[in-house]
Amino acid sequence: MNEKIALFWFRRDLRIHDNPALFAALNSGLQVLPVFIFDKGILDKLHNRKDARVLFIHQELKKLKGLLEERGSSLWVYHGDPEEAFRWFLQQFPGVQTVFANRDYEPYALERDKRVEQFLNASGIKFQTFRDHVIFEKDEVLKNDGTPYTVYTPYSRKWKERLSGEQLMPFASEQFPGKLYQTSPYPFPEISQLGFESSFCSFPGRHIDLPLIEQYAETRDLPALKGTSRLGVHLRFGTISIRELTSAALKHGEVFLNELIWRNFFIQIMAHFPHVVNSPFKKPYGRIEWRNDEHEFERWCRGETGYPMVDAGMRELNATGFMHNRVRMVTASFLCKHLLIDWRWGEAYFAEKLLDFELASNNGNWQWAAGTGCDAAPYFRVFNPETQQQKFDPDGMYVRKWVPEAGTPGYAKPMVDHKLARERALETYKKGLAV
Repeated sequence: MNEKIALFWFRRDLRIHDNPALFAALNSGLQVLPVFIFDKGILDKLHNRKDARVLFIHQELKKLKGLLEERGSSLWVYHGDPEEAFRWFLQQFPGVQTVFANRDYEPYALERDKRVEQFLNASGIKFQTFRDHVIFEKDEVLKNDGTPYTVYTPYSRKWKERLSGEQLMPFASEQFPGKLYQTSPYPFPEISQLGFESSFCSFPGRHIDLPLIEQYAETRDLPALKGTSRLGVHLRFGTISIRELTSAALKHGEVFLNELIWRNFFIQIMAHFPHVVNSPFKKPYGRIEWRNDEHEFERWCRGETGYPMVDAGMRELNATGFMHNRVRMVTASFLCKHLLIDWRWGEAYFAEKLLDFELASNNGNWQWAAGTGCDAAPYFRVFNPETQQQKFDPDGMYVRKWVPEAGTPGYAKPMVDHKLARERALETYKKGLAV
């Protein structure tokens, strides 16, 4: 217990391979004990006791624990406050010298890590963090004058110019060049001990499908096809390496690569402009007078708007935790512009339901749809759900799967006329922006 050791803190990097902080820990000359903290500050805010994301993390941790135990070590899982967790770890392992972790860029994580670092430093322990979740961090892709990009296209151009083998170099952490702390297996909490219930949920695989990436430009907008990777949840929790996926995209599909760059773009926007988490990037849009009809919002949530593509998307989300990206745009535009409901209501609903929820991307995409964001669809662009369906689900396969009653007398009438809703939205936006 008094041996000099390092703690490796798993967070949004639930994998052993190509893990920069784990690689650094294993090369530190110290024995490495992996730990994970089920943070009550996060879990207590989840309303659904069957939240599939908690189940996903729980399952992945169990796999990691098994892999570590094959190597004579184990994984210590703590449920509580992070500072309390490290206080307890240091009592159990007084020989801890350093804590290694990969960086997390969300506001709560930054504040948490600051508190943890202060506590560790006060105890004479180093806290070392590494880049893993993104290819480029906050200040690594900037304009020539040193200011951040706020438009995607020039950002992506500079991003590609800056990209080299250095950013994509994998870390051989799975080879365990250093030492893992040798111990008998530690206990592992049941999901019920975390205050959650187990439920049947089918999670997408983490296999990188190269033919899909090659055909992505042709298939990505067609929700009836299996034309998207479904890797979002794995990027969210780090069960797949962003370097590995970016390398595959670089070789096999530029359109897929561009989507990864969008993700990086929104993360750096949130880092440079943290006000976007709670308010519009474009501050004048804070003057929009939303109708915020609660009954209409509930109908949108249930997928009962009378517009088949909108309803299909919402029902898919409610049933699976996933919604096709093209349909996400249609459903978001409908909420903000047809119903004039505050984009933050929709953002919060998606945050609760999406398996692949990531704050920066969810926020960025909702502000894009509402016209309030840094690189947004102009406010006068209002998706027509019917023409979107005709274009991207012409045979109705996607709609029939999720809204089998569409086209029958039993299907809901459209809750708002598209033409009238569009005119109302334009008038409301113009009025708010003219103040």
